[in-house]
Amino acid sequence: MQDLVVVGAGPYGLSIASHAAAAGLRARVFGRPMAAWRDGMPPGMFLKSEPWASNLSDPKGAYGLAAYAATRGVRARHGVPLPVGFFAAYGLWFAERAAPPVEERTVTAVRPRAGGGFEVTADDGAGGAGETFLARTVVLAVGVRPFGDIPAPLRGLPPERVSHSTGHADLTRFKGMDVTVVGAGQAALETATLLAEQGTAVRVVARSRHIDWNTLPPPLDRPFGEAARAPHTGLGCGWRNWLYARTPGLFHRLPAPTRSRVFTSALGPAGAWWLRERFERTVGEVRLGERVAAASPAGGRLRLDLVSARGPVGAVTTDHVIAATGFTPGLERLPLLDERLRRSLRTVGASGAPETDGVFETSHPGLFVVGLLSAPSFGPSMRFVYGATYTAGRVVRGVRHRLGTGSRFAAAGEPREPLPAGTEGF
Repeated sequence: MQDLVVVGAGPYGLSIASHAAAAGLRARVFGRPMAAWRDGMPPGMFLKSEPWASNLSDPKGAYGLAAYAATRGVRARHGVPLPVGFFAAYGLWFAERAAPPVEERTVTAVRPRAGGGFEVTADDGAGGAGETFLARTVVLAVGVRPFGDIPAPLRGLPPERVSHSTGHADLTRFKGMDVTVVGAGQAALETATLLAEQGTAVRVVARSRHIDWNTLPPPLDRPFGEAARAPHTGLGCGWRNWLYARTPGLFHRLPAPTRSRVFTSALGPAGAWWLRERFERTVGEVRLGERVAAASPAGGRLRLDLVSARGPVGAVTTDHVIAATGFTPGLERLPLLDERLRRSLRTVGASGAPETDGVFETSHPGLFVVGLLSAPSFGPSMRFVYGATYTAGRVVRGVRHRLGTGSRFAAAGEPREPLPAGTEGF
């Protein structure tokens, strides 16, 4: 029986695996390493986060992004965006040196056992029944791709006409076509820019009345007064961002309705400062304050009926719609989890995301969730690579505690066992 199975091999999964290996746990890691960056982002995209806020986590801090950049003979500099391909290569470098071997197979089922622990099934890569084995604990580090949102009027349309922005490692298939990008965040704005720069006819449709653009980050070394007014954080400058970035443990203690509300409203859609000039120079049709009310096939294309707050504003015909409309972390989007197990988990208010304790364990003993799934519990930093450093060591402490003691998640109204020292802190 395995001590731990990590489902997912992105920044969170690899970081947890690194800490687990250092702790001597018998762990298996499943997934395609850095899949979201290798398979879901086209060439030409850049990281929005600063290099110093984009580290994977190992216990000794020896395998940060700056260390990888040094092996390439370059510096990862503040205020200089990094290509996503560079970041993906960094993640693979980290996986080779700081984590146990990753099994590039898909976990298809996680089922609870009556006596504790889980039965886990992973495909065999050849279309067979796969391998089923036992694990004492499971960490779901599945990233964001299972949770991509597509507006209701566009759901159910064929994939050759509608897709989510996470589904494109190559935009050249859209050359010579007319593409509509829905959304006003970085994914929408950068996708539209790349399409326009390759000659694709592109328009942006967004409910927002205006596009928010981040500003050029100030230098890391600033006069004390400037730094005190707007401190740097891994999520951007400002005290509110500082609280989100530095105090996930305090966020976790807020009432569930407050956490759910902040999760859906904080750090709203915005474009990177370095993208603005390119976007405004190349993307000609930007329809703000509008949304898709209906979509229907029209002679091999799509007709989109658009409305604003004042009513219908007309229709456009397009070859393809790319929805860059965010993510909703709901348990119902995880068919690999046993249905009864999914239904039994406590959730954060009406968010549909599982409630966790201070070490990311759900209400089912031994099942942990991280990344976007944990954001309604721990705050906006869990939506970004930056949150992996806070998460990895705490999850492994929780796993070790689970392997050695009984449940920390008591029934409603019963006192919980004390958590390991430090797990509820900043």
